[in-house]
Amino acid sequence: MSPLQFAVPVGALESVAGELPYAILAFIVLSLVTRHFEYSSHERAVDDGAESLSRSVPHVVVSALAVAASFLYMIVHPHSGMVISVLVTGTVLTDFFEFESRLVEARNDLELERPKAAIAAGLLSLGYAAYISLFWIVREQWVSIV
Repeated sequence: MSPLQFAVPVGALESVAGELPYAILAFIVLSLVTRHFEYSSHERAVDDGAESLSRSVPHVVVSALAVAASFLYMIVHPHSGMVISVLVTGTVLTDFFEFESRLVEARNDLELERPKAAIAAGLLSLGYAAYISLFWIVREQWVSIV
């Protein structure tokens, strides 16, 4: 008997385990897109002052869904789930600190910089999510090499 049996319906989770990597990949791509829109809205709002900057609700929701999906994936596939969970959670933390740095830049009348660290963390997450979800495309060639 699994200790998580009563907290998470593991049987039901295993039935969607094949789709979780694709969902994680989609959430990460959506996160990159919403991050771009959030930065664009910050550029427009910076003229009104630091108080006008706010977090983008769609970006926060997509990031939370990416974290939740990666944690669920960790239950089904512990190793790759742990790696993607760390990467996605690191991206969310980076987003948090990037927003705070945008506030500092707006308060001090500095030019807004792109969220370079969040973009890099997002691309790293995207790379691993693509690896766990799209590896079947190159599996035959990989096996023939190795």
